[in-house]
Amino acid sequence: MGRLALLAALPLLGFLINGVVGPHLPKRVVATIGCVLPALAFVLALDRFAALPGGAAGITETLYRWVGIPGFSVDVSLYFDAITAVMCLVVTGVGTLIHVYSIGYMADDRSFARYFAYLNLFLFFMLVLVLGKNLVVLFIGWEGVGLASYLLIGFWFEDPEKTAAGVKAFVVNRVGDTGFVLAAFLIWSVVGTLDFQSVNSYFSSHHVDGQLVTVIGLLLLLGACGKSAQIPLHVWLPDAMAGPTPVSALIHAATMVTAGVYLLARLNGLYLATPTAMSVVAGIGAATALLGASMGVTQTNLKKVLAYSTISQIGFMVLACGLGAFAAGLFHLVTHAFFKACLFLGAGAVLHALHGEEDMRRMGGLAGKLPFTFATFLVATLALCGIPPLAGFFSKDEILAIAWSSSHGIPWLWLIGVAASGLTAFYMFRAIGLTFFGGRDAPAAVHAPPPSMSIVLAVLAAGSVVVGFIGLPAIWQHVLGLRAPFHELLGPVLPEPSQTHLEASTEWLLMAAAVLVALVGIVLAWLRYGRARAPAIKAGRPGPLYALVSRGYFFDTVYYGGVVRFMDWLSESVLGRGVEAALASASLTRPAAGASRASRWLARMETGNVQAYVFYVAVGLALTLWWVASK
Repeated sequence: MGRLALLAALPLLGFLINGVVGPHLPKRVVATIGCVLPALAFVLALDRFAALPGGAAGITETLYRWVGIPGFSVDVSLYFDAITAVMCLVVTGVGTLIHVYSIGYMADDRSFARYFAYLNLFLFFMLVLVLGKNLVVLFIGWEGVGLASYLLIGFWFEDPEKTAAGVKAFVVNRVGDTGFVLAAFLIWSVVGTLDFQSVNSYFSSHHVDGQLVTVIGLLLLLGACGKSAQIPLHVWLPDAMAGPTPVSALIHAATMVTAGVYLLARLNGLYLATPTAMSVVAGIGAATALLGASMGVTQTNLKKVLAYSTISQIGFMVLACGLGAFAAGLFHLVTHAFFKACLFLGAGAVLHALHGEEDMRRMGGLAGKLPFTFATFLVATLALCGIPPLAGFFSKDEILAIAWSSSHGIPWLWLIGVAASGLTAFYMFRAIGLTFFGGRDAPAAVHAPPPSMSIVLAVLAAGSVVVGFIGLPAIWQHVLGLRAPFHELLGPVLPEPSQTHLEASTEWLLMAAAVLVALVGIVLAWLRYGRARAPAIKAGRPGPLYALVSRGYFFDTVYYGGVVRFMDWLSESVLGRGVEAALASASLTRPAAGASRASRWLARMETGNVQAYVFYVAVGLALTLWWVASK
């Protein structure tokens, strides 16, 4: 077994051990297996990263030929280049930290072994997804993370609401997967292969019908919208909070929702051949960034605030890919993995201290009782808001600068991005005010998180501070005298955006404007929710705008009324009572009735009269001779 295969197989081994014999092992052994194997995968990812040959070359490892028929062959091949390295390090690094955090968070759960088995399975499929050299292998991981998310979101399956949330995530993702599969068929019909390097090279060097390439790009975007929870397939992600909080961190920060961004970046050659699809990608990303941020403003559930934040931040990554800035999108993916994992796990520490309470209206005054959790949550929030010099500032600022330079006239995409940034700062400090301040007494029986949780929060908070420096934009490289190893790594494999570079003075003004808008959002949220005399949120009759936003712009209502109920009516009234009844009658009821009548008629012939039997034989013989003679 090669090292790339071993890299993916290590979490799979953890799944098999804990899934089969884990319930009979001590919890300490289960936790050791569940955490050590992903950690070894991280070490192996570092080893493969150090072994990269440099430039655009990568490491290929072919395991076996899966399909070999005339005109179509598929190898189970793994590929490790700069893009794969970034994804593998994030998946295994942040994923391992979430596993370690789970030791303390899930210590009292009676399905401890099953939980770690599912977490390991999730990492395995995500590694298969990012290591796949072609669309078929990627699709195995793509479907696998969908399965693992279903298992983890509905982990507490005794609760019907949690089971329904897992089913919703599974079904919505199947809609996106339909687009993915159709796009794969079209790519094979055009290129004759599903290998990523060959696909990108073909679309970069051959003239292909523009409408066909656009259709392929839009179908792939549909798949990305499903996995990365972009409009209009974002509705599953807030309900994914039904699972344990570390699961939310794993889905939102390190694995599943980043898969769509990875797909767009991996097929960059195809997308650069279709400006129309690129414009749609950018538009979807910008709209999701703004709408996701606006929906976060009205939430009262702490985890759902972070869920809508993820939808919004993934929108920034998709926006970057739509503008051709694939490296900038991946850079924001990396920084987001640290501060969003820190936020979710910080929220988990709050829930752990409050015995599962998630409603911010029942919180308040926790800053003094959970000072370490508050400090890490604050650092990660500032990084998310784009406050310098934290990680989110550098990655999001780069995307906003590219959005400005791509404009021809009114910079709509930049304005949308800045508005989303301001709303992000507002709703995040609203959450901090309601959870940690607000002049309300802290609930009784609050306890600090155990060391396994606190250490992980400290590491992720530190990452939220320093990770941004690996991908400094050019203007900051000049000021600080530092290099940008992240962009140097991805430069040979990802094209630069076609937009012209901005003047230094313009870049400084854009940065200042973005930071100023974020600070305004912070101040407004603090004045309303953070002061000692600020009241708690009170239930009341919402206005029409508030109702629109708080109900998610009625996406769920439309889907339920226009799709779910229609399909129920179609399956029960039309197919069930009409088509299915007719088919059942034609294929089952009528043949059974005919057989019953025939058997009764034949039974009458069984009289016991020998002369009658001879007569039957004579008639049968005569009919046989007649049939032969007629031939």
